[in-house]
Amino acid sequence: MLRSPSRFVRNWLTAAAVGSLLAGCGSSSEESANDKARPAAKTEVTVEPIKASTELTDTNGVKVSLEKKPERIVCLFALCDDILTELGIVPTATNSAVLAHPDFLGEEKAKEVDVIPGGFIAPEVEAILSHKPDLVIGLGDTHGKLAPALKGATTFWAMQPETWQDSVGYLRDTAALTGRTAQGEKAERAFRVKLAEAEKTPSDRTALIIYGSDENFGVATPEGDVAASLFPKIADYPWKSRGVEGSYSLEEILAKDVDVLFVETLSFGDAEGKLSEKLAANPLWSKIPAVKNGDVHEVNSEVWAKGRGTRSLGLVLDEATAALR
Repeated sequence: MLRSPSRFVRNWLTAAAVGSLLAGCGSSSEESANDKARPAAKTEVTVEPIKASTELTDTNGVKVSLEKKPERIVCLFALCDDILTELGIVPTATNSAVLAHPDFLGEEKAKEVDVIPGGFIAPEVEAILSHKPDLVIGLGDTHGKLAPALKGATTFWAMQPETWQDSVGYLRDTAALTGRTAQGEKAERAFRVKLAEAEKTPSDRTALIIYGSDENFGVATPEGDVAASLFPKIADYPWKSRGVEGSYSLEEILAKDVDVLFVETLSFGDAEGKLSEKLAANPLWSKIPAVKNGDVHEVNSEVWAKGRGTRSLGLVLDEATAALR
């Protein structure tokens, strides 16, 4: 079965094995196989000016207050690294691998950025504080528990992105706090122009993004996955969140006649191999049109699943539109 996990589980899956969480059996669909997503509103390319400030209420209503413009920023998830890269800032430390991507810092420069030990789920507080950060940025439903331990020593900012609009909002908020307003406006404008251009000629092909490490995998839906939130604008993407217990059976996916598959392989521990290769032994998998026609695309999970920011989403658009032609 293909499950659509909760927001927390989706984030947790970027750092832990998915097998037991996603296993199960199929259920009948409540949606017609011919249902189409309603046309998305056209993307506005006009960018409002960003005003520098050390105090603001962020895009999701969280209040952030700093004594001064932050210079030492520790990133606990990849959206932070993405945003800082767009603003021309190198994080003081990180626990994300996205900086090694050639369209970010590249492997050599990324090695110069210290890595916070403890992994995505449990970054070490002592290691974070050893960098004397002015600001620590983490994922709310994963790193929120660190807030009490960091209180008084630094400012912790919990972000919770679910759509591309959230990511743009966080870009603007960070640009305001760091005083990089011109860079923030430029990055937002570039992304909006790219998205608006892509949606001028949307594909009529049915697309699907899946993620996981083995035969038990999940479906990325626009309501809670930032990359997937782009797809209703550029393709037929009939996948809707069904909540914490919601799931898609393989039979339902077959009924949708998926033309193009994007696969995010999430590697954990000693796990090796691509998700699409592991699924090749499943006879139902081989009946999906995208599989039969060789239109399965293994994508960089650091960018597609974890990046979430405008730089990552620009890369997602480039790769997705090319595959959907």
